[in-house]
Formats: sequence, C-alpha cells, structure tokens
Amino acid sequence: MNAPLNTNLTEHSLLRFITAGSVDDGKSTLIGRLLYDSKGIFADQLAAMSRSKHKRTVGDTVDLSLLTDGLEAEREQGITIDVAYRYFATPKRKFIIADTPGHEQYTRNMVTGASTADAVIILIDVSKVKLREDGGVDLLIQTKRHSTIAHLLQIEHVIVAVNKMDLVDYSQEIYDRIVKAYGEFAATLGLKDITPIPLSALTGDNVVAKSDKLAWYQGPTLIELLESLSVYDESHNAPFRFPVQLVARHNGHEANDFRGYMGRIEAGKVSVGDKLVVQPSGQSATVKDILTFEGSHRSAEAGQSVTLLLNEYLDISRGDLLSGADQPAAQLKQLKADVCWMSDEPLDQRRKYWIKHGTRQTAAKITAIESLLDINTQQRHSAEGLKLNDIATVALTVQQPLAADAYSDIRATGAFILIDEVTHQTVAAGMIRLSQ
Repeated sequence: MNAPLNTNLTEHSLLRFITAGSVDDGKSTLIGRLLYDSKGIFADQLAAMSRSKHKRTVGDTVDLSLLTDGLEAEREQGITIDVAYRYFATPKRKFIIADTPGHEQYTRNMVTGASTADAVIILIDVSKVKLREDGGVDLLIQTKRHSTIAHLLQIEHVIVAVNKMDLVDYSQEIYDRIVKAYGEFAATLGLKDITPIPLSALTGDNVVAKSDKLAWYQGPTLIELLESLSVYDESHNAPFRFPVQLVARHNGHEANDFRGYMGRIEAGKVSVGDKLVVQPSGQSATVKDILTFEGSHRSAEAGQSVTLLLNEYLDISRGDLLSGADQPAAQLKQLKADVCWMSDEPLDQRRKYWIKHGTRQTAAKITAIESLLDINTQQRHSAEGLKLNDIATVALTVQQPLAADAYSDIRATGAFILIDEVTHQTVAAGMIRLSQ
C-alpha cells in the first residue's frame, strides 16, 4: 500500500499536488503548516496573519489557514470556497500546491484543481469518522467523492493524511482502523499507489519534523514523502499530438512568405522531417522547421510551446490537430465519456451544449446516460438526469468530428469540458473512454 520512495532525485523537479477531503479536515491549515515550517512565507505575511480580524486561534498562535483562505468570505466563514494555489521550494524540490474546498457544493472547484495534479493528499479528520463497534470505520462522503475523482482523473500518487491525531491522544489503534477502512474503499475504486501517514497539521506533528508522540510510526514525514515521490510524465512516450492554437503569417513579400502553426506539444516528440497527419481533414504534412523564442530546433517534445513549419501549403486552422502519421488520433462523431456534472442547473437532454476539446469547440448533445455512479458503494445504476456533483458515464454526439484519444492513454487529448450555449457556464468536465 505504500508508495516507493525515490531517493535518487538529483534535480529540482516540480511536483503539483492538491489537498482534498471533507469540510474542516484541516486542508488549509496543513498547507499553512507546510509553508510555515519550510520557511515558505515572508515575515510581513506572518505579521498580517497575526493581526487578522478573522483569526480563529487563541492568543498569539498563528492561524495558518489564512495563508490560503484569501477571500473575505472564506475568512469570515472559516471555509475554503475557491482553489488557492501556492508555490514553495525545499533544497530537494519545487512545489505547486492547490488548496481545494471540502464543501460538496464546491466539488467542481476540486475537479479543477485536480486536473493538473501529480499527487493528492486526502485528509481524514480522526474526530469525524465514525468508529463502529465491530471495529470498522465509516468514512465521510466527501472523502469518498474526492478519492473517486482522483481515480477518474488518474492522479498518480494518493497520500492519505490522517489528521488531528492530537485529538485522539495519537492512538495507533484508531489510525490503523482508519487506514484499513480507506484501503478497503480504495480497492473498490482500483486505486493502487496509496501511502498513509498520521499527523497533526495544527501542532506540526509529522508534517515537516518527526514527532515523539508518533514514535510508533516509522515512515517519512509528509515533506519527506512529497520530496521523494517520483513524477513521470508518460506523455513523452505517447504518439505525437499538437493542437493548433494559432496560425502565424508573415505579411511581407511573397518571396519571404511564412506560415507557421503555433501551439503546445501535448504528447510525444517531433523532429524535422517527420511525417504528420492533419486531423480531422486527413491531409499529410512534413515538418520543415521547429521554432521557439530561442530560434530553430531540430526536435521538440511534450510540454514545449513551439511553432511548426511544414513543407506543404495546407488549409490548417485553430482547432485542428497535428498527429504522428503512424499513430493518429481516433476521429469521433459519437463518444462515450465519464463526466462530473458541475452546474447548479441539472442536465437537460433536449438542449445542445458546446464541447471544448483541446483548441476545438463544436456543438454537442448528450444522447444517453448509460450509468450513474453511487459514491458510497461504487455501484452503477440507471438515471434519468444529472445534477450537481453527479458522476456518470454518458454517450455524446458531436456536430464536427473530434480527433481524440482515450483519457487513459493521453490525458490532454482525452479530456473536455461542456459549456452551456445560453449562459456560457461550464457545466461538466469529461474524460473520453472512446466510441466511434
């Protein structure tokens, strides 16, 4: 159940992670503790928190949750509403943290924060879980919901932080019962890379420094674990995918004509001379040059923003996808997908929505709800509609074909959002499971 530690980190690799869990599990306080104990905040920030009128601690104790709860409404109510991003670094690694809300009505914000994360810290408040007489533990529904979303989004590492251990006198028995219950639930999801850790964000036990009160725990502290997680981007070995964002033209004399296709390489690698296919038109192309701000390059790979020049003069525009000729993306008019419904307005299958996939946007219609996921039991059943925070498998039909991959193969070209054509609000986030 424990994730293998990578003790051979020799570079300042970046780790993006989020905190998730139920309301008041201590997510904001944990991030504040990480920043505070790792010297990731400035003296003036510390002074401002000490003077804050919304401080929820006694005496001179610093309210560390104020580091991420920046909205006035968040500080007044003592809750997290929006996603707050913070950056800090240790001698071994750089981090980008997303503090996400725990309230059910803000689950859509958690989906947003999780979409780019390499790891997730699922916080469990020991004072809130129900300890049953049979020795079992009942986990909170938001813990299950956020774990389910982490699984659907294929977040690589899951850290189960059993928080507020000081409230149960650092009991190993209670910790073991919670870890066992979470492990059983995770098995129903299919989560594999899970690492549990006992801690107290308020007092700092096991966050950055080891705690004598948790002497029975022999594993790493939270910061040691975060520094040691290996991050491997599989998109580098995937087939080449390049959504065209902009067509760059030179307005000079025709003899100096220039036409380049600008965008970010979402998967794979490309070199001068490579054969490509333009999707969805199916035209063939050959890479003539690869340009960046620094000049011309012979090759480029996933994560780089480049301008591609082609030997051929073709009709290519924003929304098209340049793929490797040997492994093009599937072209879909009907597709199956898992969606997280993010709108207060329920799904109306009579309406059309815009689907935003990569740089392409076209009309789409949900033609069927194949199954609705029960968060508690992980069982699927039929449903007539979708409401806020529902997770379901649906069938969609799109007006123009999408050049796409299964989300499990390439996340960037397997993800999409649905937009209400009237209100222009994002109503759902989806992960393509393919169709035809």
